Amino acid sequence: MAQAWRCSGLRWSAHGPELAWDGGRRSALTWGKRVAFGVAEGGVRTCVGARGHACPVRAVVPGRSTGARCEECARLDRARSVAADTIADDPRPYHVYLAWFGPGMTKVGITALERGSARLLEQGAVCFSWLGVGPLMAARRTEELLRAALRVPDRIPYGDKRAVRSALPVSAEERAAEVVELHGRAVALPGWPESLDREPCRPVDHVGVFGLAGVSAAVGEVTELVAGGAVSGRLVAAAGPDLHVETGGGAVVVDTRLMTGWELVPTGGERELSVPVRGFREEVGVQDGLF
Repeated sequence: MAQAWRCSGLRWSAHGPELAWDGGRRSALTWGKRVAFGVAEGGVRTCVGARGHACPVRAVVPGRSTGARCEECARLDRARSVAADTIADDPRPYHVYLAWFGPGMTKVGITALERGSARLLEQGAVCFSWLGVGPLMAARRTEELLRAALRVPDRIPYGDKRAVRSALPVSAEERAAEVVELHGRAVALPGWPESLDREPCRPVDHVGVFGLAGVSAAVGEVTELVAGGAVSGRLVAAAGPDLHVETGGGAVVVDTRLMTGWELVPTGGERELSVPVRGFREEVGVQDGLF
């Protein structure tokens, strides 16, 4: 029987995307690499626990959950979370940023200065620029200022990001245009906290890092893994938590957050796709031959 592995998600290193596995092992991902894995017959998806601790009851969690946590572990995981706004006393400096994911999709956010651009890679930001840097609460107030004054959201659904990746402008200048325009309007606003230092607009483009230049448009996305199901294909791009995998019927997006909590086994690739897939234009059921 093949050894089973538990995936802990996609990580972005200085060398590019890597799949992380429980126990600390990592698998580097390169364009053209064959990605092939399956879920054993009779397998169940169990809670991944919280903050480095295993779920005490190994609760079964739904296949479509991107968090892969039971209710109690999800609560514990967010108990000390900057994203959930439950921390007010973090002494570290924070960056405020503008991130662009596609036409009409720009958000404002914050990330610890020490993390550099890792948060932007994890979110799948196609282009971004820093806005300012300062204490956590000053960064929070600036984020709220932009949301209220410029109507810039602080969240964009992953599904919306995926749907526009195939229609990105060709040039980096075009991709940066909305960030540049919003940056100019943002720094001109009154009411910025005195403790937050403004930063110049220097757009950073991730199309090359993500492998999206010239890649064929994805035709759909995997909605969940299932017992006995398999995914196999050639990796053509990765952005945020998503793998873009080329199969015989076209490229599909695999959200690696859906892989967590399952025990995965290698497959020979004889079945390219036997998991539920949703087309970006129509609903597609469980398939052996895609589309």
